[in-house]
Amino acid sequence: MISTLTPPRLLAGLLIAAAAWVLHGFVEALLAAAITAVASWPAYAAFRAWLPRRLGRNAAASLFTVGITVFLLAPLVFAAWALVTEAQLMLRGLGLPGWLVTDAAFDAGGAWRLLKQHAEPAALMGWAQALGEFTFRHLLIVAFSVLLLGFFYRHGETLVAEGRQALHRQLGDAADRYLAVAAAAIRASVASMLVVSLFDGLATAAVYAVAGAPRPLLWAAITGALAALPFLGYAAVAALALQMTLQGQAAAAVLVLAAGAAVLLAGDKLVRPLAARDGVHLPFVWVLMGCIGGFGVLGVTGLVMGPVLLALVAEMWVSARRQTARA
Repeated sequence: MISTLTPPRLLAGLLIAAAAWVLHGFVEALLAAAITAVASWPAYAAFRAWLPRRLGRNAAASLFTVGITVFLLAPLVFAAWALVTEAQLMLRGLGLPGWLVTDAAFDAGGAWRLLKQHAEPAALMGWAQALGEFTFRHLLIVAFSVLLLGFFYRHGETLVAEGRQALHRQLGDAADRYLAVAAAAIRASVASMLVVSLFDGLATAAVYAVAGAPRPLLWAAITGALAALPFLGYAAVAALALQMTLQGQAAAAVLVLAAGAAVLLAGDKLVRPLAARDGVHLPFVWVLMGCIGGFGVLGVTGLVMGPVLLALVAEMWVSARRQTARA
């Protein structure tokens, strides 16, 4: 029998390690779904209470999953579509070579044929392969995040109850406090992303209007939508500055680039930590380091997980000091 040859705990550890190895490629999707579920759970609970009881938990979870997915992805889709539209308008108005501004250059087949004619085949194939892999990977992450989010809405209460029992066995009464700290930190961190997006959108709208940028409200909406994720907002500012430069507004373009970058820097380094500090209950500098360090390790989900982990460590430190003082 296996149980006589292998200690049960060792076997369990090996199975858990094997399962983690199999699923390690989905960690990003798992974290994104878990963060979204925790952050939006109060809204989901209110939505489920508002729905007629005959619809049931599965219907409520499915409907809310669709709604929250649209809420989160619609701004990014809008920003991408608007950027492509602006790029087409800019190219058509510059008097560039005919092969670049014909209608065929903007359909998928025509663009591919023209690129093959004007680029090195090996470099073009490498670029296309890298872009395809990048796009496929992130679409896969989004798809699995949505599937997992629906699962968490359906079974979240059961998962939390089981997790709380497991933590109670390990940590005792402190488990409830750690769970509360983690939930509050996650919600504060997610809220800070929305605050940063709103701040950057409003502030850059003023900058673009003062600088005389074309369609300042549209470009501010693009910048704000992208600014929820670090560094993407800079791409919008740079694209607008490039468009203005090509249209002969070089001085205004420099103002847009400098002031827009300053706004985005303030949003990431000042507004984000300030907005998250009350829920995370950490000094400003620790929230800032958590955001930056978490993003460097885990990407976008690290913006949330970094401050959460630091908040949990701080809570454990405080608990340890209390126990030492009582002893």
